[in-house]
Amino acid sequence: MNIATALKPNQAEVVYVVDDDEAVRDSLTWLLESNGYLVRCHASAERFLQSLQSTDKSTISCAILDVRMPGMSGLELQERLISENLPMPVAFITGHGDVSMAVSTMKRGAVDFIEKPFKENDLCLLVDRMLAKARIDYAQANQRKTNNSLLSKLTGRERQVLERIVAGRLNKQCADDLGISIKTVEAHRANIMEKLNVNTVADLLRLALSDPQSN
Repeated sequence: MNIATALKPNQAEVVYVVDDDEAVRDSLTWLLESNGYLVRCHASAERFLQSLQSTDKSTISCAILDVRMPGMSGLELQERLISENLPMPVAFITGHGDVSMAVSTMKRGAVDFIEKPFKENDLCLLVDRMLAKARIDYAQANQRKTNNSLLSKLTGRERQVLERIVAGRLNKQCADDLGISIKTVEAHRANIMEKLNVNTVADLLRLALSDPQSN
């Protein structure tokens, strides 16, 4: 993927702003929309999570979160996104930040942590970075989904043979492990290559290793 290309804002991509301060939401919306971004604002983490239930999961997006909000905090929202397997890049903007809080959010995968007041250019560069990361994460998730779909075509015995190929076992060793003939292993191996639509062992390993169940 060309990262330089990925840094260009796209109309189909969404920047979520979650902040209980209406003035901050309005300011960020104006700033980001004037720079070509599509913005969706929410006054609370709870409303944001509710909106995601009816949102197309294929939409490339990122989120700018306030740290301190009534109800669920920005930090708790970050944890919720992680627990629900929503790998949406997030950044925190706050007037109440400190070093330990910054370290905490970054360790949990936040892209950045900046304090108010901030420069317009700095914010746009931050959003570009988050959307670029979101595109890569989405592409990787799609690839994993495709790979898992291919792997699901394998029979139980074919998966057993594949596991041994991944482990570096030779055909004879696979045959001994499974109590079958070398010719049967070779037949299974040919079927695996055909079903997974790969031509080389290197491609086979890349695809198989993308599936946690093969590791």
